[in-house]
Parts: sequence; structure tokens; C-alpha cells
Amino acid sequence: MHIGEVAARTDLSVRSLRHWEEVGLLTPSGRTDGGFRLYTDGDVEKILAIRRMKPLGFSLDEMKDALAHLEALRDPATDGAVRERAVAHLAAVRADAGERRQKLVRQLEMADEFIGILDREAP
Repeated sequence: MHIGEVAARTDLSVRSLRHWEEVGLLTPSGRTDGGFRLYTDGDVEKILAIRRMKPLGFSLDEMKDALAHLEALRDPATDGAVRERAVAHLAAVRADAGERRQKLVRQLEMADEFIGILDREAP
């Protein structure tokens, strides 16, 4: 897939995809003879994972680490010790993501309370 199709499928801008490549978070699987980026379904899965981590406030390095461990688990050639480290790392990321989600839920509740105040005070 070309970058425009990937942007449409992931609801992201072409600029975001290019930026993620520039910062080393994403690498297209290939290039055309003309130099255009080519992405696979696997790349799209990775992009969607990045998009889902962003609202949780993970840093670029945290996202890179999580993605590397996910890729290790998806690779059938990954040896047992590496697989165990990946599982342990992702369990920690899962716990962290859960805490970050709870924080977002609390913020959303506060926003809803404020909207309720406005609805009551200025209907």
C-alpha cells in the first residue's frame, strides 16, 4: 500500500506517518522504484498500535520498546529467553497502560462534571 492509502485506513495524516518514520518509530516495508513508501498489512497493524499508545502518553522510546517486544512475540523464530523477556516487558507495559487509562477516565469524569455544571448554570 502507498502512504495515502495507509493514512486513510488508519485515520492518520500522511505527515504523521512521515514524522514517525523520521523519529525511528516506523519503517515502511519497502519502496517503489520511484522511491515511494510501501506498507504491508503488518505495517498497518504497527501503525494502529502506535495510534493507540499515543493517547496514553507513552514516549517515543516507550513505544519503540513495546513495538519491538510485540514484534519479538509475533516472530516464530524468536528464541525462548527473548520471548520470556518480551512477555515480562509487555506485562509491565500493560499494567502501565491500565494506570494511564484510569487517569484518563478520571479526567473524563471531571470534564463531564464541568459540563454538567455549565448545563445547570447556563442552560
